Amino acid sequence: MSEKKKFSLEQYLRNLFKGVLDSIAKALNKVGVMPNMVTIAGLLGNILAGVLIGFGHLFWGGLVALVVGPLDALDGALARLRNESKPYGSFIDSVTDRYDELILLGGLMVYFALGENWLGCIVTYFAASGSVLVSYIRAKAEALGYDAKVGIMTRVERYLVLIPGLLLGEPYLQIALGIIALLGNISALQRFFHVRKQARSSERNSKQN
Repeated sequence: MSEKKKFSLEQYLRNLFKGVLDSIAKALNKVGVMPNMVTIAGLLGNILAGVLIGFGHLFWGGLVALVVGPLDALDGALARLRNESKPYGSFIDSVTDRYDELILLGGLMVYFALGENWLGCIVTYFAASGSVLVSYIRAKAEALGYDAKVGIMTRVERYLVLIPGLLLGEPYLQIALGIIALLGNISALQRFFHVRKQARSSERNSKQN
């Protein structure tokens, strides 16, 4: 019996907006825009957002992050259109995704530190650690041949919680960060135990054979 396919919000959104993304990708391709240029534009946009957030301009930082967020999907659509979907391109995309998220959370850390809001700093730290662990566990698991595509708070869900928090400001922002910190670390544990279950199953099968 085949394993039931897991629902992925990220994949669902990519499929939902595929027509729009493909149309934009075609227009960009006609004027010579390369996939890595889109990736770098997204990174620069998030740096700007992080700086704005750090200086207390939460709404404008959130708005910039919201605008550049779709570039993460657009660079992939452009790469597929140009038949340039290669492992190294995927590697660059994954690395910049981590930077994008940590830059925004770093901006929040500065914002809370300047305001001497140490609780906000602590919550932001746990939000950042959860996001890093979720990504690292999947990368390490897949490198060892395991599946780790589980968890209730992946990158897309984290953005869907963080951006409204930035746009609405205090106290919604700290609530959003608390949700990310809690569910992000729970997701990391979900992936850890999911991999452990596969490892133990593999060990039992090896002993039986």
